Amino acid sequence: MKYSLSFRVWHWLNALVILGLVGTVLLRWTFLSKTDNAEILANKLLSMGITITHEQAITLAKSLRVELWEWHIILGFIFAALLLLRAILEKLDARNVAPFKELDLHHKIVQISYCVLYIVLTTLAVTGLLLYFSKELSIAKEIVHNIKELHELVYYYVAFFIPVHIAGVFFADATKEKGLVSDMINGGVKEKN
Repeated sequence: MKYSLSFRVWHWLNALVILGLVGTVLLRWTFLSKTDNAEILANKLLSMGITITHEQAITLAKSLRVELWEWHIILGFIFAALLLLRAILEKLDARNVAPFKELDLHHKIVQISYCVLYIVLTTLAVTGLLLYFSKELSIAKEIVHNIKELHELVYYYVAFFIPVHIAGVFFADATKEKGLVSDMINGGVKEKN
C-alpha cells in the first residue's frame, strides 16, 4: 500500500505526541505520585527534625510534577492541532481506498477500529481543551469533574490501543501484508532493480 509523505509524517508525529502524553500520565501516576512522594518528603523532613502536615506534604509533592504537567499540556495542544491537521489531510490527500462493502472481514474490523479510535482521540482532545480552558469558559466545578472523568476514561482506550496496534501491525507485516511497516516509513515505494 502506498502512503503519502504527508500522512506518514503526520502518523509518526502523532505517535510521538501520544507516547509523550501517555508517558506524562504514567509518570504522574507512578514515580511522581503525590501520595507516595508526600509520604517520602514528610518522612525525610521528619528525619531532619522538620514536621509538616499531610496537606503541606501533598503541596510539596505536587510541586515536583509541575513541569511534567506543563509538558502534558504542551503535548495536548500539539495533539489537538495534529487531529485537526489529520482531518484536513483526509480531505486533501484522499487515497484510492476500496469501499467498505468490498473489504474482507479483517479490513472491515480495522476500518471500524480506526473510526472508533478517531472518535476517542477527538474526545480526548476536546475534553483536554475543555479542562484547560474551564475557568475561561465558566464551566461549573461538577461539570469539570465529569469532563475529567471522561478524559481519563478515554485515556484507557488509548493506552489499550497502543500495544494492540503495534502487535497488529507487526502481525500483519509478518503474514498477509508483508512490508507494511516499511511502507509506513518509505511510503510503499518499491525500489527498481
